[in-house]
Amino acid sequence: MILPRNRSPWLLALVLALSTGALAQGKSALETPEPMTTDRRIAAALQKVSAERIRANIEKLVSFGTRSTISAQDPASIAAGRGIGAAREWIKSEFERYSKDCGGCLEVKTDTFTEQPADRIPQPTEITNVYAVLKGTDAENAKRIVLVTGHYDSRNSDTFNVKDDAPGANDDGSGTAVSLECARVLSKLTFPATVIFLTVAGEEQGLNGSHHFAKVAKEQGWNIEAVLNNDIVGGDKSAEQDRSIVRVFSEGLPAASAEQEIRRIRGLGGENDSGSRQLARYITDVGRTYDAGVKPMLIFRLDRYLRGGDHSAFNQQGFTAVRFTEFREDFHHQHQNVRTENGIEYGDLSKFVDFDYVARVARLNAATLASLASAPAPPANVHLLTKDLENDSTLTWEASPGGRASGYEILWRATTSPEWEHVQKVGNVLRTTLKLSKDNVIFAVRAVDAQRHGSLPVVPSPER
Repeated sequence: MILPRNRSPWLLALVLALSTGALAQGKSALETPEPMTTDRRIAAALQKVSAERIRANIEKLVSFGTRSTISAQDPASIAAGRGIGAAREWIKSEFERYSKDCGGCLEVKTDTFTEQPADRIPQPTEITNVYAVLKGTDAENAKRIVLVTGHYDSRNSDTFNVKDDAPGANDDGSGTAVSLECARVLSKLTFPATVIFLTVAGEEQGLNGSHHFAKVAKEQGWNIEAVLNNDIVGGDKSAEQDRSIVRVFSEGLPAASAEQEIRRIRGLGGENDSGSRQLARYITDVGRTYDAGVKPMLIFRLDRYLRGGDHSAFNQQGFTAVRFTEFREDFHHQHQNVRTENGIEYGDLSKFVDFDYVARVARLNAATLASLASAPAPPANVHLLTKDLENDSTLTWEASPGGRASGYEILWRATTSPEWEHVQKVGNVLRTTLKLSKDNVIFAVRAVDAQRHGSLPVVPSPER
């Protein structure tokens, strides 16, 4: 065997260990993770994502003047086409139009509640989330949900200012447009699992809409496997922008974990293996499988400094969630009154949005949603046996719920690696032993179906 030159001793040892393990099993068992098998239906659907439709949707959202959560919702304002009420009714009508085009395949719903006065809400305010449900075709797997969201409210320099315009083209007309376009394109397909296309309000007031939606989902026992939050994905046309990249933020230690669970995670070195981190890695895998035209850049932190987003509301309820955001933000074009000062244009206007970029981000979202909704459920109760001192590693798991899995694969990587480095197909079994030391790597198990749609990987818990 040829060893790499100029590498550290630990890496040489790992290469030897992996290779020795493969030889000990009498076969070429180790494979670098390859892209998932391309699903032609999904690939064809991605081609239907339209930058022109995205442009039209963002410009329509901007046309409402302001979409502040505390702006007008009365019938007269809605009829006049100004305020968040008018935006809400338009979004609802778009989802209904998509449903009509697919023969009623979408169930269009609203989630309305009253938010009491708080720091950014001066009086009791009605807030409405608007969403469309593409129900899964398999009775058991339809209980599984994957979700895409963006917030349709906007703000200007003052969160209490509902008089002046707050165009919100990028923040977050772009994310709303992603949810809408994913609904339009994916509603033409069917999936075993359920897909929800969500738009929330109240984000600029304190994530009110997403907090309520996530709390209701938790209370009602929804099985939400993944949440894709798109917020500021407009590819602002600044000179320093990189339109080939979209950032994907994910939490490390799960926000919903109790102290005992956090101690266990720290003891095992699992700070980099939350469900949200697995979703982020899955998005990278999808990006290699389907050429969306934009590459996910994994950022291993919850969000940007001094900022927050709706994905964290889902994290707080224990759901796996990530945030998509453009590579480089221009803060002159966020949370600002529309104006020009000292030659600098301020305000979140449509002319600063790259609609082709938004379309590429929408394709990456749609590919991820479709891949997850097509895949079997993740395996249950995944364990790594730690009863004895030994250098082999034995993993066990229960069958993927829903009966769609045709086999399982073991993934592993060095503890210092951000992405999965190796995969071994083990067939339709519930236990396997590898000639690898559990002390040196991170393992995970995923379920695959006959078409090799893969589930989210599950990192095992130690069993003594």
